[in-house]
Amino acid sequence: MSESSAISRVALKKITPDVSAAMGSLHAAAVSAARDAKLEPELLELVRIRASQINGCAFCLDLHTRDARGQGETEQRLHTLAAWRETPFFTERERAALALTEAVTLVHDGRVPDAVYAEAAEVFDENQIAALIWAATVINAYNRIAISTRMVPKS
Repeated sequence: MSESSAISRVALKKITPDVSAAMGSLHAAAVSAARDAKLEPELLELVRIRASQINGCAFCLDLHTRDARGQGETEQRLHTLAAWRETPFFTERERAALALTEAVTLVHDGRVPDAVYAEAAEVFDENQIAALIWAATVINAYNRIAISTRMVPKS
């Protein structure tokens, strides 16, 4: 349940433009690393959406589900992503990326288990694993920014 608040939240880009620009640079570097590692843009959107689901970030969910649809993602997969383990709709590679994303996002809940990392290492090389960790880290940071500043999805 969301809290209604009349309190105005800080405009981070306006108040801390250098930090906001650094965050943008980190995002660009993570995207570049993923491209260099030959990770599929569609896979990265699944990573962003899953982390945003866990964190409850409406702004990022709206943004990345629209981006995923634009890349050809199906409604069925988007609707069942939160329950990906119980569906036949995701590949072994996607499942490994989603498990790693969940572990990174929920790192406070037992760290990144060796079994999750080993599963990812079976289907991704080191450059790809590094890029996935960066993608999950960046979206988690953006989720925290959007949630704490109460960014609203586009209507």
